[in-house]
Amino acid sequence: MSEEFAAHIFEPFTREKNSTVSKIEGTGLGMAITKHIVDLMHGTIGVCSEQGKGTEFTVSLRFATAKEAPAPAPEADAAGESGAEAASFAGKRVLLVDDVELNREIAVAVLEEEGLAVDTAVNGREAVDKVAGAAAGTYGLILMDVMMPVMDGYEATRTIRSLPDPEKANIPIIAMTANAFEEDRRMSMEAGMNEHLSKPFRVDRLIEVLAKYLG
Repeated sequence: MSEEFAAHIFEPFTREKNSTVSKIEGTGLGMAITKHIVDLMHGTIGVCSEQGKGTEFTVSLRFATAKEAPAPAPEADAAGESGAEAASFAGKRVLLVDDVELNREIAVAVLEEEGLAVDTAVNGREAVDKVAGAAAGTYGLILMDVMMPVMDGYEATRTIRSLPDPEKANIPIIAMTANAFEEDRRMSMEAGMNEHLSKPFRVDRLIEVLAKYLG
């Protein structure tokens, strides 16, 4: 790739214009998502490229040194899973509600990596409609942004809590928002949400919350 394009490769919706790339469908979000995930792991990612020769990406991550040898991995069962933890989200579906496309792309990538099926909604009204129109038990959990057009996350949560079907009304709803102050957390709980995660979310904390409600 060109030196000029390499300087912007991690920006959302960025694609180099040339005769090869122009014929390939894509959103230009792949590298932005990759960098965001690396950032969440407190790592770095860099790129070195020379047109006509190739491109090298370098990812650096820091991990704690194990103090003792890990226990042997359990044998895979008939379904190919390596134990209860690996299969804990198998067959589970969640609803992700966020009006920002990049946020949805990143969260979907993380959730699907954990084995979850993911439906998305771009505002609270669409989320309410999807929950109300789905069969009871379709969604094991909702990840709800707060600041959205049409209907915000607070109002959407209150509306879901008032649905006549108790199973739908009591579905776990997790606030996942950039509003990270204690007052924001309190407002989430008062609206009927079960947990409050701040963005950018920590993958380990997200998995911990998912396990609490879906495990």
